[in-house]
Amino acid sequence: MKRLPIVGIFFALAGIAFLLAGGAALGMAKAGKTSLQAVYKAQNLMMTYDANGNFTDRDKVEGGNAILSLLTNDWKYPLRKGSLDPKNPLVNTPDEVMVQYARISYHTLHSTQTITLDKDVEYKGQTYNAGKHDFAVDGRYWQDFDRAHPIEGAARSQAWSPTVLGLLASLQAGFASHTLVELAFYFSLLVMGLGMIFLLGGIGIAYAGLKERKK
Repeated sequence: MKRLPIVGIFFALAGIAFLLAGGAALGMAKAGKTSLQAVYKAQNLMMTYDANGNFTDRDKVEGGNAILSLLTNDWKYPLRKGSLDPKNPLVNTPDEVMVQYARISYHTLHSTQTITLDKDVEYKGQTYNAGKHDFAVDGRYWQDFDRAHPIEGAARSQAWSPTVLGLLASLQAGFASHTLVELAFYFSLLVMGLGMIFLLGGIGIAYAGLKERKK
């Protein structure tokens, strides 16, 4: 029992250390989130909603629903509708980043590309005349095109252009950063919670030990 105060002090000091470490991690997480928000604000990356708070695309709820369907039904992303805040249209959550990712992908997947052939081209027994040809992407991803096809191959490079791929890569990085920031935030709260338990437990143990000494 004589060692209880020492043990209590040790636990209390450990608790203080946990609190300091958690506080530092929490500060870094908040700074990271603030930085991400500043980047998206500078890029004017905004969500769009109608007067009723429904997500829209090009001012249409149907377009917004189609994008959300791609995200949640086709890609099976666990979207939390509560994270889409019409009162704060600035993109500042991982879910909103993924909605932007789906928006760009949706328009690419449903686009029509105009390809111009300078001369007649024969491919697999079929002749494609010189001139303009419209090609519907029709849900094709980068790897789904016939690259050797004179029209389809050109449509792939035009639809999934370096600009589109670059924007998607940037959003992927943003999603990863947001996720890490959120994990750091909750981890820091966990560490601080443990610190508080250690601190209060240490004080309690030390107090109990001192009471025993007085008896």
